[in-house]
Amino acid sequence: MIFLWLVIRQEVVNIAVYGYIRVSTKEQNEDRQLVALHEKDIPEKNIYMDKQSGKDFERPQYRRLVKKLKVGDLLYVLSIDRLGRNYVEIQDQWRILTKEKGIDIAVLDMPLLDTRQDKNLMGTFIADLVLQILSFVAQNERENIKKRQAEGIAAAKAKGVRFGRPEREIPADFGRIVQDWEQKRLTFEKALEQCGMSESTFYRRLREYRLTRKE
Repeated sequence: MIFLWLVIRQEVVNIAVYGYIRVSTKEQNEDRQLVALHEKDIPEKNIYMDKQSGKDFERPQYRRLVKKLKVGDLLYVLSIDRLGRNYVEIQDQWRILTKEKGIDIAVLDMPLLDTRQDKNLMGTFIADLVLQILSFVAQNERENIKKRQAEGIAAAKAKGVRFGRPEREIPADFGRIVQDWEQKRLTFEKALEQCGMSESTFYRRLREYRLTRKE
């Protein structure tokens, strides 16, 4: 009996608590997620954070975290969309973490998504249902944001707004520089230097210049 109590106590002591943070870009602020996790007294060394763009979902810190997790550990995330970009990814990660790794997950902004509670059939059914709904909502919101961004860019372009770095102006003596370069009075490097252009910009401007001369 004493031996069994010691084994159970050892297993409880070995259970670790982790937190995971993901922000979509390096410019986004992670403070809100950090504050929420710190309120759960998670050790600083057990908080993993990735700053990745939406199109690049290779999350090195998340992969490190998953490798470290063991059966019975507890993972906190602020919201369900921290686990994936879309419905399928969120569902897959939830399955990997809860079924394959055997850990518990607590989603702070949705108390119903806490696998420590109501582990009976009804509790599991409710949690799975909430997970599916929230996963769908997360993907739908992301697609709506992308749609609004695309519409905004299209509207701005229609009004003449230009995106990206401003085009470098062609120097007033561009024709003379081109002529000196073509007649080998200037090296290509010197021609670029005098124009203040990169190689690709120089060739693009050269094509435009020659087309203008033909008109």
